[in-house]
Amino acid sequence: MPKTTTLLIINGPNLNLLGTREPSTYGTATLADVEAVAADAAGRHGWAVTCVQSNHEGELVDAIHGAAGTADGIVINAGAYTHTSIAIRDALTAVGLPLVEVHITNVHRREEFRHHSYLSAVAEAVIVGAGISGYRFAVDHLIEKLAGGPSVTTSHEGR
Repeated sequence: MPKTTTLLIINGPNLNLLGTREPSTYGTATLADVEAVAADAAGRHGWAVTCVQSNHEGELVDAIHGAAGTADGIVINAGAYTHTSIAIRDALTAVGLPLVEVHITNVHRREEFRHHSYLSAVAEAVIVGAGISGYRFAVDHLIEKLAGGPSVTTSHEGR
């Protein structure tokens, strides 16, 4: 039987409150909507997702460790841990899986403390400010990269 190709979708603290938490900032989509967007995107490629959400840093680290040997890549919105957690960064580096960092809002238009990410330097891509569609973009990008599909190149010729 062929191996199922799977992405781990990680959502950090307070993302369980999507839909009711500051809807003027985060919108009205729920965590279930986020997970459905990711699953639908992966399904279009014949892939599956495993979704994890926790408000506890150690549980997120454990989920990342568990991805070694069970997932092919990671899409992560670590929430506030993005800006504070060296432990999550170290776990992501330790498992060595390609990852895409996602944020629903444009963190660069928000408070200064949100402008720094411990995860961005180890991510294949960072998607910010695209709402929950960012998860679809992240899944599509990561699967295309893992499958050896089209890559994006940037040319600065003629500029």
